[in-house]
Amino acid sequence: MSRSLDEKQFLENYDIHQYDVPLTSVDVVVFTIINEQVHVLINQRSDFPFKNKWATPGGFIDLKKDKSIDDTAKRKLKEKTGYDAPYLEQMGSIGNAKRDPRGWSVTVTYFALVNADNVTFGEDCKWCGLNDEGETGEKLAFDHNELIKDAFERLRNKAQYSTIVLHVLPEKFTLSELQNSYEIILGGKLNKAGFRRRILKANVIEELEGESKQTATRTAQLYRKVDDEEVHFYMREIYAR
Repeated sequence: MSRSLDEKQFLENYDIHQYDVPLTSVDVVVFTIINEQVHVLINQRSDFPFKNKWATPGGFIDLKKDKSIDDTAKRKLKEKTGYDAPYLEQMGSIGNAKRDPRGWSVTVTYFALVNADNVTFGEDCKWCGLNDEGETGEKLAFDHNELIKDAFERLRNKAQYSTIVLHVLPEKFTLSELQNSYEIILGGKLNKAGFRRRILKANVIEELEGESKQTATRTAQLYRKVDDEEVHFYMREIYAR
């Protein structure tokens, strides 16, 4: 009992500021596909440091609003895009004394997949196309160029063995549009018959009875993602680079 009381007293009198505390934030790398190319969302900073520079959406933890680090990521993404991303995944964390000129800094990184038509934002945000190496061609604030490259690599790796790509598509899509989205992200062509067989066998999409879309050459059946299916994982890779 005395040990319990001692611990209670210790916690009541504990001052977190007795020790140096690093700056702690989240950064969210948001991917979509626009005009047959993977794009990433960046926003223009309004404050120092790196005022007016472009960066990934993110910010500091709000101790009053956020019950978890996931809540911080969801809140910052909502603030920047007005959108609750259907897929948000924590990647990891990075921390050192050099990444932020304000001092020792830790950021927890996330990546999200969205359909661009569902996202609305102001003049301080824009979509930026990525090359095959996950590079934006812009010098971003902090270490955000590297964060984006790391997230792009994670996206490509995960797309090889899961149905994560479904989250960049509109609500209704054709099998050709789904395969094309995979090919854009993976950077290579897929076998049509093999891809369709694997996707349909996984039961992660469902045919919309009586609904089709006219393409340049034919009428194509429309599908949608099964509501209760977030991400399906395959035993073997869809595409080996």
